[in-house]
Amino acid sequence: MHDDLIRHFLKATSQNQDIYPLFLEHLDKLNNSFSVELREFARQQFLKQPTKAVDLARIIVKFSNLMQNFKQGNPTVNLEIAIAGYESALTVITHETFPQGWTSIQQTLINAYQKRQNILSQTVSELKENGVQAQAQINDLIKQFQQEKQQYCELKTQFLKVMESHEYSASAIDLQPIVTAIKETKSSVQQFNTVILYDIENLTLGNKEPQFNFSLTDIIQGIKRYNLVNQIAGQYAYADWSDSRLRKIKNDIQKLGIEPMQIFGFNNHKNAADIQLVIDAIELIHRKPSLEVFAIVSGDGGFSCLAKKLHEYGKVVVGCGYENQTNKILAAVCDYFFRLPDPEAQSQNQASNSTARVERQLKNNS
Repeated sequence: MHDDLIRHFLKATSQNQDIYPLFLEHLDKLNNSFSVELREFARQQFLKQPTKAVDLARIIVKFSNLMQNFKQGNPTVNLEIAIAGYESALTVITHETFPQGWTSIQQTLINAYQKRQNILSQTVSELKENGVQAQAQINDLIKQFQQEKQQYCELKTQFLKVMESHEYSASAIDLQPIVTAIKETKSSVQQFNTVILYDIENLTLGNKEPQFNFSLTDIIQGIKRYNLVNQIAGQYAYADWSDSRLRKIKNDIQKLGIEPMQIFGFNNHKNAADIQLVIDAIELIHRKPSLEVFAIVSGDGGFSCLAKKLHEYGKVVVGCGYENQTNKILAAVCDYFFRLPDPEAQSQNQASNSTARVERQLKNNS
């Protein structure tokens, strides 16, 4: 959650601090999840402190202006965060109570839509150049346009109605950017549609003598190969990370952006990690409804129940486990299953290769 970071940014904004160094410091956290949580943060604060809602909304607008003009990071993400701030502010800064402020924010929001449309237009052009492989993504953009067309019409009608009723000059505000922006908009939040959950105990084949005959990078790439995976919103690895034997993969965990989930009492409670993984998966269904794909890196048959529950919520389940050590029910229940090379077979191949090398050396020496 980014609540503390959002408060930090808004406080710096209200004090007229140079906020761009702060953006750079927390660049990895300025993602699509941030824009979703900014909306929720604003909504909750407006409800908790209604007397301060307008002042907070003005600070959020100022913050959004700074974010929209931020040149570093992902420009699409920056725009999504800015748009989230503008739209949140408009829930309390209404035309009836603050007509000038409302009009100003609407115009700024239109400019943000225009910038987003330019980025999306460029993206569509690049996708078309990529040919058939990108056709599915182009179809998604077209489908999104159909879904948002009604939203645009309602916004345009409402805006013109207010302008006419208060004798504003409609020609002073160019509404065309809204048309072109919403046409091919694909929500950036929806692009981050996948979460990966790692059962480290199963992956290392137990705690007594953990094995590391696997590549986390290969696992991620194997999951990504399915067309239904757009971008990964989160990765969580469950284990007792205080165990010194897991140091071998800690560097990979950090480099790949996988969040280690500490399970205390792991050695005394065999299923502690499994239970926490299931709890977090169910929580993610409700907390982040934009997640569409759940990847479970484990061959443990106990997760077949989780896969069925995810299906009830309309989620796609990708499984990942060892070739000869995966529960058949789990593999059958998953929509897709990515099999890892069996570690015993790898060890045998490595031993055979080592023996062959020794024999060649002896033969050469003789």
